[in-house]
Amino acid sequence: MLALLARRFKSIDLADEAVQDALVQAVESWQAGIPDNPAAWLYTVARNTAIDRLRREAAESRRLARSAHELTAGWDEEEPDMIIDESTVGDEQLRLMLLCCHPALDRDTQVALTLRLVGGLTTPEIAAAFLVPEPTLAQRIVRAKRKIREAGIPLSIPAELDSRVDALLAVLYLVFNEGYLARGGADAATRVDLADQALRLTRLARELLPENAEVEGLLALETFHRARLGSRVDASGNLVLLEQQDRSTWDLDAIGEANALLASAMRRMRPGSYQLQALIAAKHANARTAADTDWPSIAAMYAQLERMTSNPVVALNHAVAVAMADGPRAGLAMLDGLRGLDDYHLYHSTRGELLRRAGLPDRDAFERALELATNPAERRHLTSRLAPS
Repeated sequence: MLALLARRFKSIDLADEAVQDALVQAVESWQAGIPDNPAAWLYTVARNTAIDRLRREAAESRRLARSAHELTAGWDEEEPDMIIDESTVGDEQLRLMLLCCHPALDRDTQVALTLRLVGGLTTPEIAAAFLVPEPTLAQRIVRAKRKIREAGIPLSIPAELDSRVDALLAVLYLVFNEGYLARGGADAATRVDLADQALRLTRLARELLPENAEVEGLLALETFHRARLGSRVDASGNLVLLEQQDRSTWDLDAIGEANALLASAMRRMRPGSYQLQALIAAKHANARTAADTDWPSIAAMYAQLERMTSNPVVALNHAVAVAMADGPRAGLAMLDGLRGLDDYHLYHSTRGELLRRAGLPDRDAFERALELATNPAERRHLTSRLAPS
């Protein structure tokens, strides 16, 4: 809806406000019953809200021009074109993602704005993905929208998409991750709708950029993870750790597709972080039992990925792989050297697991993880770790 309205009214900010107003009206109006076509109702209300707002702004401009013409002489009352679209991108949602990934904004702001407006993630979910406080993330988005509006940045899609691809892939990656394990306080442990949305858009991105190895690598990564998404929780909605998952339920056709995608990407001889993550996912997906997992190779790949990205979460995963390959104390030694993850619940839950496997006191670590976790399935898992044995 946002993509369609932004395309029609040539203003992302106006479209976003109109959609929010329509959602508020729906909360009030649907108490007596949901309409037969909720999407059409919302779109109509949002469209009319945008039109009314433009009419009011035009009327105010005319009144100002009449009463203070010396201030407005030569002033063009027409709204500037905020979206100049000369591309062949056919999908409205993918098009708007590319529009938001404007190089005039810094990389993190591009990704945060696109996730908020187009990716289907809430501000708390995006803040969790960036490991920053929610107010900090909210202000980042507000400043980005203000910069677009006040500077008149033309949100155009260039014929050459290379300058937008990195930010687009980061958005798709984070949307999929939120679907794979919801961090923003969702009721469910996973959100299949977000995972499938990210997959669909990544497939479209591959059609747009068929020679891009990283697009193909990301699609392989998502496909590997989607193949075992259904086994991540049990019938009661509780988390199932990887080593305990029923691998007979994994989608072997999807794993085969992902293997082919990864092989195609690697033949292009243009290595990147998504291809490396897909290689790690392949090690897990192709191991028919937990005991078959090649942890030394996975640890080596995480070491390479850490050098490539300097990402603290990658360093955390590297420590886990080392613990599985060389024992929990080796992993703990690496964890103790990490910085910047004190407010990240997975750091503390991982530390608790490794302490337990090493036969060391783990309660403080699990309590801190429980304090920080928001996903209900993760909270239940951590609570069970704290229960007397």
